[in-house]
Amino acid sequence: MSGKARVRARRMPRAERERQMLDAAVRVIGRHGYQAASMDEIAEAAGVSKPLVYLYLHSKEALFTACVEREARTLIAAISEAVGQRDPADGQLWSGLLAFFRYADERADGWRVLHVQARTHGEPFARLADTMRARVLGFVTALLTSAARAADGTRDLGEHELTGLAHALVGAAESLATRAADDPALTPTASARTLMDFAWTGLGGLVAGERWS
Repeated sequence: MSGKARVRARRMPRAERERQMLDAAVRVIGRHGYQAASMDEIAEAAGVSKPLVYLYLHSKEALFTACVEREARTLIAAISEAVGQRDPADGQLWSGLLAFFRYADERADGWRVLHVQARTHGEPFARLADTMRARVLGFVTALLTSAARAADGTRDLGEHELTGLAHALVGAAESLATRAADDPALTPTASARTLMDFAWTGLGGLVAGERWS
C-alpha cells in the first residue's frame, strides 16, 4: 500500500472503515465459506492491510460475528420497514415476503452468511442466526393470528397449529430463496407471489385455478 493510500486509510472515519471491512468479509465468506476465507483475502478485498483488520475487529471470529449481526439487523429492518401495520394480514405478509426475497437477491452473499455459514459453524454464530429467525417467526405467527381472527372472530387457531404454520412458511421462504440463487426466473416478486399463492390460496385453490392477488 502506498504512502498516500495509508494517509487515506487513516483519515477515513472509523465507522466507514469498519463498514468497508464488513462488506469485504461478507463477500469473501459468502462465496468461499468461513473456514476457507482468510484474513489476507478479506484485507485485500477491503483494500487495507491485515494488521488494520485485526486492529479494528480483533480476530476472525469477531469479524464473522460482526458480519452475522449486521446481516441479521439488515434483514429484520428490511422486513419491518416494508410492512404497513394498517394493511390487512395478507398485504402485510406479501410486503414482508417481498422484502425478504429482495434482501436474499440483492445481498446474496449476506444471505449465505446468515442461512448457511452462521448455522454450520457453531456458537455463537448459530445463536445469532437463530435469534434473527425467531423474530421472523414471531412476525409471521402474529400475521397468521390476525388472519385467523379476521376470517372467524369467534375462534383462534391453537398455539401449536399457528407455530407449526409459521415454521412451515418461514422454512418454505428460506428454501425458495436458496433455490432462487440458481434460477433467474425466480425473481423476488415471482418468489413472493409463488409463496403467497401456496400459503394464502392453498394447494386446493391452486388446483382449482385460483390465485392470490
